[in-house]
Amino acid sequence: MKQEWLKTTLALAIGAVSTHSLANGIAINEQSASGAGTAYAGRASSALDASTIYGNPAGLSKLKRTEISGGLALVDASVDISHANSSAQGTNKGDSVPLAAVPFGYFATPVDDNLTFGLGIYVPYGIINDYESSFQGRYQGSYSKVKVITVQPTVSYKINDRVSFGFGPTINRIDGQLKSNLNNAGALGSGDAKVNIKGDDTAFGFNAGILVDLTDDTTWGLTYHSKVSYKLKGDTEIKGGNGVLGLANGKYDAGLNITLPESVDTSITHKLNDDWTLYAGALWTRWSRLDKIEVRNSGIDNPLVASQFGTVSETLDWKDTWSYSIGAAYQLDPQWVLRTGFALDGAPASNSNRNVRIPVGNRKIFTLGAGWSPNADMTFDFAYAYLWESDAKVDHGDREPVVPGLPSLQPGYQATYSNSAHGLIAQMTYRF
Repeated sequence: MKQEWLKTTLALAIGAVSTHSLANGIAINEQSASGAGTAYAGRASSALDASTIYGNPAGLSKLKRTEISGGLALVDASVDISHANSSAQGTNKGDSVPLAAVPFGYFATPVDDNLTFGLGIYVPYGIINDYESSFQGRYQGSYSKVKVITVQPTVSYKINDRVSFGFGPTINRIDGQLKSNLNNAGALGSGDAKVNIKGDDTAFGFNAGILVDLTDDTTWGLTYHSKVSYKLKGDTEIKGGNGVLGLANGKYDAGLNITLPESVDTSITHKLNDDWTLYAGALWTRWSRLDKIEVRNSGIDNPLVASQFGTVSETLDWKDTWSYSIGAAYQLDPQWVLRTGFALDGAPASNSNRNVRIPVGNRKIFTLGAGWSPNADMTFDFAYAYLWESDAKVDHGDREPVVPGLPSLQPGYQATYSNSAHGLIAQMTYRF
């Protein structure tokens, strides 16, 4: 008898270590405040400071002095749950995402007139989602925390007065912890069992870019962020199981091979006059790489338990997405520049494959920003972003009971999520 609860709980939970850090609602855009002010519309075609290491490595060739740049983003998300339905009892308080802080830092130094070196540390992906203990959908997911930290040494070479190329290998560290519940009543028991999964890995990729001055006033850029292949290792712990489910109590080794997708970012920057600069950009991400995940669990002594989740798989069926952005900057005076931007960001998941760990929809983003340079050596950048998403429906059906006639170990859950967020980003750049 195939016990679907094991397949879904473990595959979704371990898979979320990677997949939950990929969707539009989970990918971290806050790698700079100077870029955030224009909704990152000119990220691939502007080199305002050393944060171009992420936006377009080729942009380092535009920096004439050694500089350090770093900052912090604060993101306050709001999650509203409505129209919730399940055979399980529980609450739906929403607001499951606590205040999050995202740091970043960069260094750049010209070696000569053509060659520039840089180093960046940033967070490209991350999520924390902590539902209340009585959450009605806790059998689909109760807690998720994932972060990826990237270190990127970079070189940029100025081929001629108009064309530059940049390249940087990336060293990426992923850590994740995910929790969910199982309904013991479905196995002749009572209360809830708890599933706790941890995993981590370090993997390598690269970013490459080209920057072209089409005219004295117009610059085009293209950046390629490579795929990154992870081999996560960790453990799966099940505790609190009773009845038949008590056979599964224990800690087991877990492994997952998964490739995070590549993306292509292109944008154009046009200096309209001495006061106004305009930006437009588009980003394509190959989310369709996340079609299916397969988890391997080992160290299982009980043959019955081993037969159920020695190897499990889950279909995600994500789709590729496009994001579009426009922005503008106004040079108020020699010290102050004002910025604004707007972006549309598509979601890779649809109503048919969305779950409570990644309940995100298509989003719109409006930003405001400013840069203040009190002198030629120092710049402070600030940005505010408001993000809102289309309603996202989650529809989990009841999983097949382990014992016919008893409740499911993983009761279904249906709900509508309405998500929004406020972001504040601050950055300081100092030039030597």
